[in-house]
Amino acid sequence: MKEAPLAKGISLEAASFLSSVATVLELPIEALQLSAEEDPAGGWTFSRWLGGLGLGLVRVAQPESFSWAGPWIARLADRRSVVMYGVPSGIVWDPAGGAESEVVEGFVIAAADVVQALPPKLAAPTTVGTVEEIAVAAAAGEQPCGRETVRALAGLGLEGDRHVSGRGTFPSRVTGSALTLIEAEVCESFDPPLLTGEHRRNIVTRGIDLNALIGVEFAVGGVRCRGVRLCEPCRVMDGYAARPLLRALVHRGGLRADILDDGEIRLGDPIVALG
Repeated sequence: MKEAPLAKGISLEAASFLSSVATVLELPIEALQLSAEEDPAGGWTFSRWLGGLGLGLVRVAQPESFSWAGPWIARLADRRSVVMYGVPSGIVWDPAGGAESEVVEGFVIAAADVVQALPPKLAAPTTVGTVEEIAVAAAAGEQPCGRETVRALAGLGLEGDRHVSGRGTFPSRVTGSALTLIEAEVCESFDPPLLTGEHRRNIVTRGIDLNALIGVEFAVGGVRCRGVRLCEPCRVMDGYAARPLLRALVHRGGLRADILDDGEIRLGDPIVALG
């Protein structure tokens, strides 16, 4: 996501909306088309321009409680627009800046034809990664405990973790809920480095591109897993950490995976894509 600056020469309402759209689409503001006489969120000029990209603007029915595992645009009570992200959602870009304000409208930029908009599948990584840290937390909000070895339970999670007991923030025993991973390289990009109690992932890896494991079976030691989706950040993570992490971890928050086999996972175990 590339933050677009506040557009100049137009009202704050229109400028912040265009800047939010440009940020979501990662386009220069000059590329967006808007008539000065139209509501920026409902004018024909803008909607037809979006249509030319194969996109549309979908209004959210209950924006004050809406969450989305990706970017969406919220219009606040003071009429400025911001970019929201995550489940639950928080502000990741406020082009105008300002105090916290009630969300009164919400919009999702959606593909007109989902099939055509699907991203190309990344090639499975050929490098061999390693398990650098293992952590489990018995319940939501509890401090994660480091382990040298842990038993992986197929379809459930790591023994002793909230994903197995159903005591986590999010539902357990659904696809992509058993195991969470994050790259050590991402953690070390922060100053000071991101700690386990901040990111709250089960496994810290090194030397492998986790984003490229979506839809791919991979082995952690002798345990077979399948990458399901990105483990995107959300407002809950910001609540646990002593610093804002939501924006900084967009597309860098790691991987959610299913565990396919029972087995032991140990520090130093290799991580390798199986196909």
